[in-house]
Amino acid sequence: MASEDVSEREPKSWIKINPPVFFGAGGLCLVFVLFAVLMPTTAESLFGSVQGWVIHSAGWFYILAVALFLLFVVILAFSSFGNIKLGPDHSEPDYSYASWFAMLFSAGMGIGLMFFGVAEPVMHTMSPPVGDPGTAEAAREAMRITFFHWGIHAWAIYAVVALSLAYFAFRHNLPLTIRSALYPLIGDKIYGPIGHAVDIFAVLGTLFGVATSLGFGVMQVNAGLNYLFDVPLGTGIQVLLIAIITVFATISVVLGLDGGIRRVSELNLILAVVLVVFVLLAGPTVYLLQTYVQNIGYYLSRIVDTTFNLYAYEPSGWIGGWTLFYWGWWIAWSPFVGMFIARVSRGRTIRQFVVGVLMVPVGFTCLWMTFFGNTAIHMIINQGVTQLADAVAADTSVALFQFFEYLPFSTIASLLATVLVVTFFVTSSDSGSLVVDMLTSGGEGDDTPVWQRIFWSVTEGVIAAALLMAGGLQALQTATIASALPFTFVMLLMCWGLLRALRLEMVKRISLRDAMLAPRVAHNPVSWEKRLSRIVRNPNRDEVLSYLSTTVSSALERVAAELGNKNIRAQVESDEHDRTWLNVFHGDEADFFYSVHVRPYTPASFSMRDTRASRGEKLRYFRAEVYLKEGGQDYDIMGWNEEQVIADVLDQYEKHMHYLDAVR
Repeated sequence: MASEDVSEREPKSWIKINPPVFFGAGGLCLVFVLFAVLMPTTAESLFGSVQGWVIHSAGWFYILAVALFLLFVVILAFSSFGNIKLGPDHSEPDYSYASWFAMLFSAGMGIGLMFFGVAEPVMHTMSPPVGDPGTAEAAREAMRITFFHWGIHAWAIYAVVALSLAYFAFRHNLPLTIRSALYPLIGDKIYGPIGHAVDIFAVLGTLFGVATSLGFGVMQVNAGLNYLFDVPLGTGIQVLLIAIITVFATISVVLGLDGGIRRVSELNLILAVVLVVFVLLAGPTVYLLQTYVQNIGYYLSRIVDTTFNLYAYEPSGWIGGWTLFYWGWWIAWSPFVGMFIARVSRGRTIRQFVVGVLMVPVGFTCLWMTFFGNTAIHMIINQGVTQLADAVAADTSVALFQFFEYLPFSTIASLLATVLVVTFFVTSSDSGSLVVDMLTSGGEGDDTPVWQRIFWSVTEGVIAAALLMAGGLQALQTATIASALPFTFVMLLMCWGLLRALRLEMVKRISLRDAMLAPRVAHNPVSWEKRLSRIVRNPNRDEVLSYLSTTVSSALERVAAELGNKNIRAQVESDEHDRTWLNVFHGDEADFFYSVHVRPYTPASFSMRDTRASRGEKLRYFRAEVYLKEGGQDYDIMGWNEEQVIADVLDQYEKHMHYLDAVR
């Protein structure tokens, strides 16, 4: 009868959702799409008003918030917090440096690089926010501004979200959703209305951020098809293209992470490397390498001034169409990219994480922008190809294809670029669908029915189409800036929550290190011969399991019983994963956890004659290692008697109580 009750409480296999978030986000998206489709004129007017208000009234807030995000992650990396792992103390990185860097490299690329790689440097050169257009100084400033928009500030935004998700999910076993980052601030209320609202903001930001990328992408695909095959330009064709490419994205989602997304991402990487190497070799190679070095130096030398520049003394609409749009875009994308980065960064220290995330993708992005942007600027200023500047000013979506006309093999390059935009389109949509599905399912996105991911994939396409019909580029920019505004407040709370949790962790580390402990329980002396025998002996798995089920379990049961006599609830449990543990419950305060795991090791080479790997595997020995809530403590208690095990439990419990006293 009990098993029947449990089965009745399990969620249906065909649906796994968190209803408030799923229906809340879905309902708001439906209202938005209907408004944009049924009343496009009113929607376009409203979008313009919203964008004007945000730029005029909230621009300073975006600028200040992004500056704080960058300072926050840099300070974390180079403080004592930098040694804390994104996972238990004993965890090791899931991926090698090479694999990790490759995935960060892939995450740093997208439709935006294709759309703005030529257009942005040229537009800043020919229409700078201040100064004379078309000069060497304007070109230098154009590359500095481009690096600023695509550089470490963007990745600091991603790093804030990724750090919070990785820390709370992998170190504290909370769900891999945005709400978990607020646990230090509101506790179990993250499972209530506040948590639902936070995840809804994250879903909306992700949907509109991905929809913006899809909108830019489909404009560029349309421009590429027009250049290659004379396909007409227009909103109707772009909506049709969104529908077609969304079908491919949906197929990728159905195939899953390894079958679909991974393979398309690998194709992205290959095509992108081919394209950037082609531009380097076909363009002014030495000039590009020189400007790459100089661009980085100029960008870094002016970074403080650029970070806080609101053009308050030279008022114009430039900052709203560029810097504020980018900050809104990155913030809207941060739940999506942040969750991806978090999932591949388990086991890294905070310092390794911040340095890797800020340096590796930014290095490649700046390389891309230099090769494409400086080649285009060289054509315009040094070769007199003013037609390219006129084409970019007329339509930014054709900038890349007009650029290729002045390089050899232009048709092949344009075809390659169109395919690359399509594959970026597909990976953006299917990856975004997986992340949104995870957010709306309460963190169970890896094990949800396929139809839910298909639903969100189609929804992203519909939103992109609705935005294009409701005002094109302006609607896309407005949706991005506006949807990011509430999530910016959430990110500031995430910083506060993460800092509070890290501070508590450091207090605990210090208290455990400095706590004054009572002497150990006396035990019968052991001869040095027996002690040496225990040190060099390599017990097998069965011996350690037997030790856990007898001595360790008995010691933990005795401690639990004595705690029960003092009205403190304690529980001893074991599982099939070769571990036995004690939980001591402290209500609203942190519980105490003491566990002993069976852990395998390979014998030292000097202890066996045959050192082949296969032989070492056969001779593996096992240890009974102690684990606390923070992870493995790297010491073995195999062979200790009950009194010694009890003494060790009390040592650790006394340190835990010292920590609770320190944080009260």
